[in-house]
Amino acid sequence: MTGYATTIRELPQGTLTLELRSVNSRFLDVQFRIAEDLRAAEPQLREQITARIRRGKVDCRMSYAAAPLAQVEAPLDPEVLKRLAQQAEQVRRYLPDATPLRVADVLRWPGVMREDNADDALREATAQAVEAALDELVAARAREGDKLRQMILERVTAIRARLQELQPLIPEALAAYQEKLANKLREVLASADEERIRQEIAVFGVKIDVAEELSRLATHLDEVERVLAAGGAVGKRLDFLMQELNREANTLGAKSVSKELSAAALEFKLLIEQMREQVQNLE
Repeated sequence: MTGYATTIRELPQGTLTLELRSVNSRFLDVQFRIAEDLRAAEPQLREQITARIRRGKVDCRMSYAAAPLAQVEAPLDPEVLKRLAQQAEQVRRYLPDATPLRVADVLRWPGVMREDNADDALREATAQAVEAALDELVAARAREGDKLRQMILERVTAIRARLQELQPLIPEALAAYQEKLANKLREVLASADEERIRQEIAVFGVKIDVAEELSRLATHLDEVERVLAAGGAVGKRLDFLMQELNREANTLGAKSVSKELSAAALEFKLLIEQMREQVQNLE
C-alpha cells in the first residue's frame, strides 16, 4: 500500500526532519537513509516501524540540522577540563614552545561537553517524530485500504450474481450433454445393452458435475467477505483465498459441458485476477 508522511521537530540543539514513504510490496522491506548523527537510532526506528506496518516497501529518511552555537549551550565537564589542563601542562614541560590550546580547541575536545541530556532529548524527539509520521502514514494507507476493500467486494458481488445465474442452468446443461453422449454411445456401441450405456453415462456425469466447484466458490467468497470485515493485516490471507478461487474457476472451466459454463469460468477468472492484483496492495 502506498502512503507518505513527514514531520519536523524543532529542538534547542537543532531541527529534526523525518519522511516516511510506502509503496506496494508483497513483503515488508524497510530501508533507511539517515544522517550520521542519527545512525544509532536506526534499530529503534526499525522496531517502531515493524510494530505498525506488516507489508510494503517503506523508505525512512531522517535528517538533522544542528542549530548555530548549540553545542556551546551544553554544560562543560569540570573533570575532563581538569585532566586536559594537567595534560597540557605536562606537554609544556617537555615542549615549552608548544602553542597553548585555544578555547575553540578545548570546546571540540571529546568529552569536554556533557551532551547526555542533549542526546536523550534527541532520541526522545526521534521516537516521537517516528510515531507521529507513522500515525499519518497508517491513516493514509487505511484510506487506500478502504477503497481497495470496496473494489474487491464489488468483484465478489459480481461473482455471486453470476453463480446465481448459473445454478438453474446446470441441470439442464448436464441433461442435454448426457443425452448427446448417450446417442453417440448408441451409435458406436450398437451391440451394447441399454443398462451398460446408462451406467457409463452416470459415471461420466459424476465426473462432469460442477456443483461442488460452485459450492466451494461460494464458500471462498464468504471467507473473503469475512476476512475483509475483520480488518487488520489481511493481505496474505486474501492471497491464499485468491489462489483457491482461481483453482475452482480453472476446474469449472475444465469440466464445462456448455458455452454458458465456459463463459462463466472465464468471467470468474477475470474477476479473480482483478481482485488478486488489488490484494497485492493490501497489508
